[in-house]
Amino acid sequence: MWLKGPGLCFCFLYLAFYFTNKYVLSQLKFTYPTIFQGWQTLVGSLFLQTAWKLGRVEIRKNVLWSAKVSWIPGALLFVGNIYAGSRALSKLPIPFFLLLQNTSEVIVSIFLKIARKEKLSWPKFLSMFMFPLSAVILAYSDPQFDPGGYIWAMIHVLSVGAYKVFQKLTKSYSLSELEEQFLNYLYSVLILILLAQLSGDVYGALEFPFLNSNRFRSSCCASGILGVSLLLVSVTVKSNLSSEQYGTLRLLTKVLTACLSLVVFETLLNVTTSCSLIFCALGEALLVYGERNGAEIKG
Repeated sequence: MWLKGPGLCFCFLYLAFYFTNKYVLSQLKFTYPTIFQGWQTLVGSLFLQTAWKLGRVEIRKNVLWSAKVSWIPGALLFVGNIYAGSRALSKLPIPFFLLLQNTSEVIVSIFLKIARKEKLSWPKFLSMFMFPLSAVILAYSDPQFDPGGYIWAMIHVLSVGAYKVFQKLTKSYSLSELEEQFLNYLYSVLILILLAQLSGDVYGALEFPFLNSNRFRSSCCASGILGVSLLLVSVTVKSNLSSEQYGTLRLLTKVLTACLSLVVFETLLNVTTSCSLIFCALGEALLVYGERNGAEIKG
């Protein structure tokens, strides 16, 4: 039953978001992530602010502004996450990108183990072993190995992992997910505008050959709307599902996105890379199973 309604909407938005971004970054070759991500965060901030003013989402102004300075490190990590993610996605196939993205969970698990002395259940322990192993196998067997893509993916993974750790360290701020993302959007717009000027992306984007084409403009508009829509739907889905159900839905959505991307975008696979993708999916399934049985057991 939980696959109906918001669950199906989550699947559609997740798939459409990644496909749209991949199309702009790889097919159209718009290699100016400060501009592209700046646009997405601008749309997100305006969309959330409008929804807030209309009373469609709950954002507590007093809590939001009291945490605006202390949340700056999180916003910087968020910028590193989306910037490096765009760079990596422009060079790597979607299934490879999603596989590498899973290794961010290892960073969080290491933090919980060292800082909080938490013991991992055997399913989660196995999944933490399977994620980096599948990533290494993928990198060594990738027939179209692009060093730049894997370096940016590594930076993306580190940023995502560090951001998740920062979230766990700052639970005392009592920020909701929407409030955190609202601050991320606001800071990101300012930071990315500055980076676009310093990097020269502004001038390069003005010479982009498809700048005035309808398919480029429509894709960029769609990417911004899909991004914030995915955020809102994911918040709704999380609030109505258990962690096990949400994890299962996310895993099925990732597998569907990865499989369909093989049809839409050209991807070279061999036996070893295919096995690494399956191995990683099994690792995430174990992670979901561990959530059902109590992912971490405090020692």
